[in-house]
Amino acid sequence: MTVFPPILSRYFFRRYVMTFLTYCLAILVIILLVDFNESGRRLSAAPEYTVTTGLLVSALRVPTILQAAIPFVVLIASIATLLQLNRKYELVVARAAGISAWQFLAPLVAANLLIGFIAVAGLNTFAASAMQWAETIIVERNLGSAQSSDSAPWLRQRTEQGDTVLGARASAAGGTRLSGATFFLFDEDQNIKERLEAETAVLGDGEWVLTNVRRIRGSEPVEQVESASVPTSLKAEFVGESLTSPDTVPFFELRDKIAVAKSFGLSATSYEMQFHRLVAQPALLAAMTLIAAIVSLKFVRFGQSLTVILGGILAGFVLYVVSELIQAFANAGTIPPIVAAWLPVLVASALGTTVLLHKEDG
Repeated sequence: MTVFPPILSRYFFRRYVMTFLTYCLAILVIILLVDFNESGRRLSAAPEYTVTTGLLVSALRVPTILQAAIPFVVLIASIATLLQLNRKYELVVARAAGISAWQFLAPLVAANLLIGFIAVAGLNTFAASAMQWAETIIVERNLGSAQSSDSAPWLRQRTEQGDTVLGARASAAGGTRLSGATFFLFDEDQNIKERLEAETAVLGDGEWVLTNVRRIRGSEPVEQVESASVPTSLKAEFVGESLTSPDTVPFFELRDKIAVAKSFGLSATSYEMQFHRLVAQPALLAAMTLIAAIVSLKFVRFGQSLTVILGGILAGFVLYVVSELIQAFANAGTIPPIVAAWLPVLVASALGTTVLLHKEDG
């Protein structure tokens, strides 16, 4: 086996990084436009909504969406890089010089591992802060929620006055500030005695402070009040663990978040799943390189084919669907989060390695 020249290694590394950044920028623009259109549809009915506000909220959400899309960007960038090298016969020359596929893929794998570490340590922290800012804007301006209403959080609290079930379209400040909040107050027989719909709700010392409230009591006329209060026994730490989305928690704080959630007797599955997915992300990006390599080798030997390109991209989307399906099982408690995070990585790596070994070494 010929020793891979360091200059050629740096050349392949640089070519791939430039291609990745180009595709990443293009994906960023597409994500921003799509999210702005979807968020605008959900938020535009709010009185304080403006186009500038919508663009700001979408821009703040882009890093979180990009983090989820990075494996696909890596797959497409890897295929594009290998296509460019094939068109200029650079891979053919490398093979003629005795350099194996494992050697000229090593710079791409190294680049993707580096991208993975940067995404986990840097992009994730920035995305979490940006998402928190976006949620704060939504709550402070009472814009509703940029997410589907099906994901609205609900809590049940018990006090001397009776049980209360509360929910909100959006939350911020660790779940202590709610927008579009709804409170159902129950009597001793567990019948709804009162419903409060508030524009905003803030958790204070032993009470929720509601503003711009619609009070509904059975068949009585709807009463509009400027403010109201609902007694609570909930603490800010408990509410934060219950209502905080894993996307708004930086990677380096997830361990503490998991420990605190378990100390309150709450399910920490979503936080554990987020933690293990981030840990596995560099390995997943490296596996995407192997999937792209399967496509590239066929190009070199039999000529480029659009069908094979689409097959490589389809393989990436199938891997995504399988990952989401496994995550759903993990959230349901069927399989451990660490298994759900690493199983797609192991499957993709095994598939890519097996095909490459068959093609390269027979």
